[in-house]
Amino acid sequence: MSARQHILDSIAAIARGLGRAPSLSEFVSLSGITDYHVLQCFPSWNDAVRVAGLRPFTLNVRLEDSELLRDWGETVRRNRKIPSRRTYRREGQYDTRTVERRFGPWSSLPGVFRNFAHNKPEWADVVALLPVPASKHEHGSNHDSASPILPKKTRHVPLKDRATYGNPTHFRGLRHEPVNEQGVVLLFGMLAKELGYVIEAVQTGFPDCEAKRQIAPERWQRVHIEFEFESRNFRDHGHPSTGCDVIVCWRHNWDECPENIEVVELSSVIKSLANAED
Repeated sequence: MSARQHILDSIAAIARGLGRAPSLSEFVSLSGITDYHVLQCFPSWNDAVRVAGLRPFTLNVRLEDSELLRDWGETVRRNRKIPSRRTYRREGQYDTRTVERRFGPWSSLPGVFRNFAHNKPEWADVVALLPVPASKHEHGSNHDSASPILPKKTRHVPLKDRATYGNPTHFRGLRHEPVNEQGVVLLFGMLAKELGYVIEAVQTGFPDCEAKRQIAPERWQRVHIEFEFESRNFRDHGHPSTGCDVIVCWRHNWDECPENIEVVELSSVIKSLANAED
């Protein structure tokens, strides 16, 4: 029996017991089949229910804001990027019109979710995929904590044979921001567990790292990671677009990054985690 048919048969069996079509959460709880596997076989849960010959079940009650935002966040997590309306209509559990009536235009969802995820470390990996909000000091201000008087490009002539450091960060045991690829490797090692990765091996050849990450309850998948200080260094180093699943970098500045390669920008991750720990 195919996985698709097994899901359809399970939907029908649970519906007979409930007297109606189950919701996705009910189906996962009663069948032991994860939502991940359902969405591997069908565009959406409602589509699976319809193929099973049933009408999707909806409760005539107001959904909690948190339930809508969690589902939007899970869609970001699955796609490793912000979903378009079309993508969410295909993969999300709720109507995009309901989401927009509750939270405003679709473009405002990243900011709304960032506020929802504040002080929730379990969403750090999702927040890292969202655009970083502009600092309130960035608009019309020359504010610089290092020196508000000297030009930004050069503060002082650097001394020879002297180490240089990134901006102070005081993030956990890291006193300064990374200034090279080695700093990115160190920081990723500090954050891997919170980002949902288990490191298997690190090597000097391409790709730099082999890891596993969780894709569903009790299910993990192998990924290949390349470390770069800036994401566009991947292009500058002449790496092939195949053989790597994820670029882990300090700064993401490669707009033409191939769609098959995910980017984890650690500068965004530590800002999210620092806010959660405040």
